[in-house]
Amino acid sequence: MTEAMARVLLEEADVHQARFTAKPGINEEIVQLISKSKNEPDWMLQKRLLGLKYFLETPIPTWGPDLSDLDLRHIIYYIDPNATETSNWDEVPAEIKKTFDRLGLPEAEKKVLSGVGAQYDSSVVYHNIEKSLKEKGVIFENMDVAVQKYPELVKKYFMTSCIPVNDHKFIMLHAAVWSGGTFIYVPNGVKVELPLQAYFRMNAQKGGQFEHTLIIVDEGAELHYIEGCSSPRYSTNSLHAGCVELHVLPGAKMTYSSIENWSKNVYNLNTKRAIVHKNATVRWLNGNMGSACTMLYPCSVLIGEGARSESLGIAFAGTGQEQDTGSKVIHVAPNTSSVIQAKSISKNGGKSIYRGLVRVTSGAKNTISHVQCDALLLDKESISKTYPYMKIDHNDVKVAHEASVGRIGEEQIYYLMSRGLTEEQAMRTIVNGFIEPIVKALPLEYAVELNRLIEMEIEGF
Repeated sequence: MTEAMARVLLEEADVHQARFTAKPGINEEIVQLISKSKNEPDWMLQKRLLGLKYFLETPIPTWGPDLSDLDLRHIIYYIDPNATETSNWDEVPAEIKKTFDRLGLPEAEKKVLSGVGAQYDSSVVYHNIEKSLKEKGVIFENMDVAVQKYPELVKKYFMTSCIPVNDHKFIMLHAAVWSGGTFIYVPNGVKVELPLQAYFRMNAQKGGQFEHTLIIVDEGAELHYIEGCSSPRYSTNSLHAGCVELHVLPGAKMTYSSIENWSKNVYNLNTKRAIVHKNATVRWLNGNMGSACTMLYPCSVLIGEGARSESLGIAFAGTGQEQDTGSKVIHVAPNTSSVIQAKSISKNGGKSIYRGLVRVTSGAKNTISHVQCDALLLDKESISKTYPYMKIDHNDVKVAHEASVGRIGEEQIYYLMSRGLTEEQAMRTIVNGFIEPIVKALPLEYAVELNRLIEMEIEGF
């Protein structure tokens, strides 16, 4: 993709007539309708109904950002965009295709990706994967389709050991109304050389998007998966409550990259977690640019000896935005290691919060964990806070936490301007240096995109 991903946010929603739009609010009738429309097996319907039961019994959490402006009664939980999934780009409805063309998806698929999925509101409209990967047994499907085609595999992993239905309020909601998303299975020993990508577009006013991503990387296999998200600007609030479950089996390597660029009327309450087995590695790369409020803490559970986790994240908070982000890692097995590196940028009164967890259980001998969170304030009105939490139940460990917060100084700006830069260029140069460790970890095309998104935020788009 290119900077078109950023610029599409500045436009109004594309006009496309949905086949069906549910009434606002959630109840058993809506849940039954979603399940019936997808022709789901009874076990999935029962899981949805259990999620609804827990959701209705559980209060909205109050330990984090203020969610009082998010009225869940006014959210539309299911929108059928009137498009049948296809692997032929020319068959996608013209209005929907126009959106994804502007985002650069067809071009990206040709140049740097092994496969692409595209979701519009509650349904996946396009899905394709390289023939050579299919021949190796790689499965890359719309989550709705996977329930039908691979029921036993999905039933084994879907919201069981990784993220259970009763995990928290918004996962309960997700379990009840999830729709679309991605299912990937990489067989034993297969290395997917180029990334697979899914892109999620929430287009409806007062809409909710609840895609589910389930990825299983089998023993010794390797995968890089990239997700992108966007939505148009509206005056009413919208909700994104997706779920990502990663199962990284012994000796496997998984990189999950996500650039979330929701518009500033969206509450982004996303949940991501990985189960990491013996000598396996998971890597989280996260960029959070938009939304009114984000609560996102990718979590790695290291259950196998020698398992490793790395989390690199960048968040930008501007006027009226609260980015409550961070990372979690739970060391269960011995000889495991983790790195968390979180960076935030705040401008024009924006509020950035790092909220993290390192948990070392009694059986996790020889754990090594390092946490570093750095905050950059671009003015005197902006806010940065840090809430680290560490619970260590074994003595033979090495755990460290570092934190820093700083403001761009007049001396730095003056020096760069004396070298011929304008004030705006000087500020961009400092910011680019600050986020360099995150950007360097992304493929080139996405690094350019992330830099451009942040530049647009600084410029006030």
